[in-house]
Amino acid sequence: MKELLLIGIGAGDPDYITMQALKALRRADVIFLLDKGAAKHKLNALRREICARYLEGHTPRFAEGMQPEREREAADYRASVDELNRDKQAVFEQLIDEQMADGEVAAFMVWGDPSLYDSSIRIIEAIANARSDLSYDVLPGITSLQALTARHRVPLNSIGRAVEITTGRLLAEGWPQGVDSVAVMLDAKDTYRGFVGQDLHIYWGAYVGTADEILIAGPLDDVAERIAVTRLEARERNGWIMDSYLLRKSGTVRN
Repeated sequence: MKELLLIGIGAGDPDYITMQALKALRRADVIFLLDKGAAKHKLNALRREICARYLEGHTPRFAEGMQPEREREAADYRASVDELNRDKQAVFEQLIDEQMADGEVAAFMVWGDPSLYDSSIRIIEAIANARSDLSYDVLPGITSLQALTARHRVPLNSIGRAVEITTGRLLAEGWPQGVDSVAVMLDAKDTYRGFVGQDLHIYWGAYVGTADEILIAGPLDDVAERIAVTRLEARERNGWIMDSYLLRKSGTVRN
């Protein structure tokens, strides 16, 4: 039997990793890494740094597979994601078959938490359901949204009110009903700019927890264009960007 661990490692800062995650990493014989290209080498460099810093003499081997790319401008978003996940599943299965011996434990170090806008659990579940020689477990991590609100020193929701976690693609369809606060991930289109003039406050962050961290907060009308320019410059400088933000109706903002 082979065992696979999906380990949430937190959102950028090596100190975000939990003791539970470290105990799991110390059980791993092999750590799987997905190569996302030169522009994102810092992501795997951080994974290696965590292992070097915390595993205290335990030296699992590393095995790398190529990260498939999703067609960004596909007309059918869901179909493009399904195709990406099928391609990723093939990579995962190849790593399991070729890089693990019977009785070994392997780990995927998942950025943030495996349950929040990440398909790793669904992919591994599909693999495990199709074979009898694989078990798996999931270890939670500090999410990018937790890191964002902590860095801005604000709660995720206002008192007695709900918060919705969504994507830029869905936010573009309109403000969700019944909530004062909206946490947004995966927004490549600067969707917040469409809400200027609606008396909102924004807490935005990119590369939160890393040395490249950028934070901007304020009334949306005042900072929307600054965020857009900063985001574009950061993406061009680094070759990629990982950002999220919290939008809140101004009447509920704590002074």
